[in-house]
Amino acid sequence: MISAKNISKSYGDFQVLKNIDIEIKDSEIVTILGASGAGKTTLLQILGTLLKYDAGNLHINNVEINKLSATELSKFRNKNIGFVFQFHHLLPEFTALENVCMPAFIAKISKKEAIANAKEIMAFLKLDHRLNHKPNELSGGEKQRVAIARALINKPYVIFADEPTGNLDSKNTGELFQLILTLRDKYKQTFVIVTHNAEIAEMSDRKLIIVDGSINY
Repeated sequence: MISAKNISKSYGDFQVLKNIDIEIKDSEIVTILGASGAGKTTLLQILGTLLKYDAGNLHINNVEINKLSATELSKFRNKNIGFVFQFHHLLPEFTALENVCMPAFIAKISKKEAIANAKEIMAFLKLDHRLNHKPNELSGGEKQRVAIARALINKPYVIFADEPTGNLDSKNTGELFQLILTLRDKYKQTFVIVTHNAEIAEMSDRKLIIVDGSINY
């Protein structure tokens, strides 16, 4: 479970998040909606341990995040958290397979095991015919699936996605969300998704709406 209590974050005099309380269950798909500037991405970055909060407490998978050292936090993030962004952030000089393997290499998983795991996930995502293609040779939907495979490679507890359908057309958007549902069922993954897409939000297990830095239930 992810548990955030009284999370606050300010930039100078501007309070972006105001005493946010959230609990997300194992294998739940939760979407976060709100107007631009409401604090959606800030909240996602805090929940994903990429950004420090000013006050409050955060537990992920029974670990109290603010008690971890920088080194411990880096290891925890690599093992327990996957990220998918609107802009795929694939490394252009590497193949799709090599991009997917990167987090496993960072986690010091053997090359043989990392490649085997990556090929299994990529086959599941219907990318097995794209293993040796570089990002500029992939379609937008394929790039996003490679990014998802990369997020899955270390079998993380939770995947955080920031506008993952932002650059996709309606057909690929629908296919991507159906894929997320399938991944949740197969790998028991938890997903937290920031989106402007109301249709995606309606298909999730639960939606949270941020208004002026607070959750509007």
